[in-house]
Amino acid sequence: MTGLLASSRAARLGGLAVLIGALAFALVPLVAPTYQVSIFTEILIFAVLAMAVDILAGYTGRTPLCHGAIFGVATYVTIYWHTNVSEHLVLAMAAGVVAATLVAAVFALLAIRTSGVYFLLLTLALGMIVWGVCLRWTAVTGGENGLRGSLRPGAIADHVHFYYVVFAVAAVVAFAMWRFVRSSFGLTLRGIRDSESRMRALGYNVSLHLFVAFTVSGFFAGIAGALYALFNEFASPSTVALSQSVEGLLMAVAGGIGTLFGAFIGAGVVIGLENFASLYTERWMSVLGLMFVLTMIFAPEGILGRVRDLLSRGRH
Repeated sequence: MTGLLASSRAARLGGLAVLIGALAFALVPLVAPTYQVSIFTEILIFAVLAMAVDILAGYTGRTPLCHGAIFGVATYVTIYWHTNVSEHLVLAMAAGVVAATLVAAVFALLAIRTSGVYFLLLTLALGMIVWGVCLRWTAVTGGENGLRGSLRPGAIADHVHFYYVVFAVAAVVAFAMWRFVRSSFGLTLRGIRDSESRMRALGYNVSLHLFVAFTVSGFFAGIAGALYALFNEFASPSTVALSQSVEGLLMAVAGGIGTLFGAFIGAGVVIGLENFASLYTERWMSVLGLMFVLTMIFAPEGILGRVRDLLSRGRH
């Protein structure tokens, strides 16, 4: 009985925290100048990417290093489609998301046969292949010069209007991911994370579950990439580079692996630190690295995970 009450109280506190966080993001354009609104727009986009990474790293027990490539494929395809095929923006974004999902499905077919460090290295190699294609397929990707396009129509050209569009999409996607990880399918993924052999012994098709989880994760990373195409209106090989994958993973880890909504905190910390540190030093990557080391030492469960742990201890 006491456990049920504690669980119910934790759920209420979690719901209240999410509501306060959503309200804070909704009020940003009313209190922040243009530049800061642009930064918060970027935080929302990368929080979606970090949540997509968390589906695999936090709930399935597979840490990927290719989601930056999947994210970047959606960005490339959205810009290319809008520039060369059709100016219908929704169709261009849908094409980007579909392309990212297909790439994720192909990656999944190869990667689900591995685990641990082998999964990490294989996804790293797959991401590098995408980077190489984007760099060398100059006729389509523009090579080192990248692709540029003017995607945002007049209705969302204003930075505040665009912010609220991204906010609405991020809210819907976050709810969809939350439902996904709390579904019976999501619970099965947690079982695979905790003991893959036991789940096989119980009769679960572990390979199929991993394939679906990887593909769904890629679908959400594709949505983030399509939004980024509207935000940046430019894609280059750096958009699909390893650093993009590492950054998405770092955001998920800093927020708290397995917390999902911690991705918003992680994205805020990483992007905020990038922008702040780059004002004072060109070695801002070193500052990010130091932050990551300190997080691993003092809060290996991430910021939100640490707060949740402290609250749990307080109740006992």
